[in-house]
Amino acid sequence: MQTLKTWAAKSKFSYTGSVKQGTRITYGRGFSLSISASQYAELLNHFRGTTVDIGTSRTDPPRGSVGEWLQSNVTKVAIASYVGPILIVEGYGGKVGGSRIRFKELQCSETEDKY
Repeated sequence: MQTLKTWAAKSKFSYTGSVKQGTRITYGRGFSLSISASQYAELLNHFRGTTVDIGTSRTDPPRGSVGEWLQSNVTKVAIASYVGPILIVEGYGGKVGGSRIRFKELQCSETEDKY
C-alpha cells in the first residue's frame, strides 16, 4: 500500500495496485473505491498529450477537466484529488501550476495495449 498526499496536499490517502493493474483507493475515514485498468486506459487515451485542469471540485468540476471526466465515466464521487497524484507518481503526467496536469503522449505498449 502506498500513501500519497492529495492534489492540494491538505490530506493523505492510500492506494494499492497500479494504473496498469487497476487501483483500490482508500481515503477519509475508511472509504474506498476501485478504478480498473481499462478505466485508467480510457482516461489516459482521452487526455493523451494534453494539459488540462485537474478539476478537484466535489460539486462543479470545470468542463473538460479530469474531475469532470471521472465523474462522468468512473464514479460520481469526486476522486480527481486522488487520481492526479497517482498518475504523477506512476509517471503518466506532471503537475503544472496549482490546478493543471500535463499528460504524457504515451505509446500503446506503455499501458499494456489498452488503448
